[in-house]
Amino acid sequence: MSTRHDPKPIPIALHSGVRDPGSPTPVAEANTILVCGFLGCDLCPFNPLVAALPRLLHLPAARAGAWVARVIDQAAQESTEHRPGADAVLERLAEMMFVDTARRYLDGLPDDATGWVAGLRDRYVGRALALLHEQPEHPWTIDELGRQVGLSRSALHERFVQFLAQPPMHYLANWRIQVGARLLRETNRTVAAIAVDVGYESEAAFSRAFKRLVGMPPAAWRRSASLT
Repeated sequence: MSTRHDPKPIPIALHSGVRDPGSPTPVAEANTILVCGFLGCDLCPFNPLVAALPRLLHLPAARAGAWVARVIDQAAQESTEHRPGADAVLERLAEMMFVDTARRYLDGLPDDATGWVAGLRDRYVGRALALLHEQPEHPWTIDELGRQVGLSRSALHERFVQFLAQPPMHYLANWRIQVGARLLRETNRTVAAIAVDVGYESEAAFSRAFKRLVGMPPAAWRRSASLT
């Protein structure tokens, strides 16, 4: 049976060994029910969270709260019934499950773990990351960032490199480009305005930094992103 032009998603049921596309799932008869889905996110030019997570995360059901099973049930129902507003509901549910998954992964890391996710757990690096993410446009220096988190510049540099394998100002430069890329894709603001929004004194400086990391100027990247 061809399903190329059928509305998606297509429920797949197995009744007495017979594959039956489009049939409701036989919940009462099934030994196992598999629910699949996806959550889209920005990978380019720089996504520290996704880069820090393993390619495969297995979270045993015993470690999940009771609410997770209800959320999965609701997501499956929304994707099947196609009620008005289902896309918005599914987006929020997927985000909730992803945040919970990342949080469980963080809780399960060993005490000596390094990396971006482990850095969030560190008192000083986590605070520094929060400040850089909250105010990428601020003219940060390593000295000011150290004062804000309660460490000397050398101690903060060493601790940041220990967890993230790069110094704070290098991380900030990458994060500014990530924020700028999102603004280029999601808004109609000029490149010059976005440059100021993410902490650059001029459009030329932003364009040079953007091209160095992404491989093309901001305007060209915006055009290519609009085609995808």
